[in-house]
Amino acid sequence: MNTKIVNRGYVPKDKMEFGERWRPCMIAAAGDVRYLLDRGYDISAAVPFVGDHYQLSKRQRIALMRGLAGRMRLKIRREKELRDLSGVVYIDGFNTIITLEVALSGSLLIKCDDGTIRDLAGLRGTYRIVDKTIRALELLLDSLGRLSVDKAMIYLDQPVSNSGRLKSLIGQMSATRPFAVSVELLPDVDRQLYGKQQVITSDRIILDECGGWYNLNRRIIEENVPGAWIFSFT
Repeated sequence: MNTKIVNRGYVPKDKMEFGERWRPCMIAAAGDVRYLLDRGYDISAAVPFVGDHYQLSKRQRIALMRGLAGRMRLKIRREKELRDLSGVVYIDGFNTIITLEVALSGSLLIKCDDGTIRDLAGLRGTYRIVDKTIRALELLLDSLGRLSVDKAMIYLDQPVSNSGRLKSLIGQMSATRPFAVSVELLPDVDRQLYGKQQVITSDRIILDECGGWYNLNRRIIEENVPGAWIFSFT
């Protein structure tokens, strides 16, 4: 497969805005946002208020929005986090694959309060297979193979461009695996995962709405991508 070399999620200004010069400011801003969240403020109100005070860029604000959570919400997520998997697992496809592509690209990742690793790439309805995609899928499938998984249900957002091509690629790469893999194109992946057990995702809303989740992306990145660029608010 001929694919263009692409650094998924790369933004030139990230080196400055998430570098040593801005790090104390970002950590201070994170502390202020957490303070507000613990007192009942919604994150959609807390981040703009704090962001204006520290004169943060749009991307820095997105990082705060995706990375932080209040104590009560963290408690709920941690109580639902699984330590192992077995049987059937349900995978938020684009969420998982894109984060791995970003890690392999050396682009910015955020270590979040709930223990997940999230990217800032943003899907926005468009996706294309790049040179990092095959390696990302290999890492995903290899990791599932080392767990007690009988079947992986991978859900992809149907409205996103090239979701059909990605489905075909996953089918080809998983054909010889010792566990079953089913890929479905759905109009609303998030709602499909609400209430389900053994969900693999780092999506904040799904973590809050699912029955149980497994932090596979963090495990894959820490074990296989030692050079990943991960910004921490602590």
